[in-house]
Amino acid sequence: MAVTKDMTISDCVELYPETIEVFVKHGLSCFGCAVSRLENIEQGAALHGIDPDKLVAELNSAIEKEAASQD
Repeated sequence: MAVTKDMTISDCVELYPETIEVFVKHGLSCFGCAVSRLENIEQGAALHGIDPDKLVAELNSAIEKEAASQD
């Protein structure tokens, strides 16, 4: 698993830009703001009423799809 709930949103997006679509889909466009450097994925999900485990699963799925398309 590449992404975990305790990873900051900005670290996730910087390491895995393919996750941006998942964040946007869930209304989490905060990856571009200063708070994203301090707020982890679990906190961001909670503030937006999103199940953090499901969000992390979707983020990891996006990463896996990108990796598969590179093969």
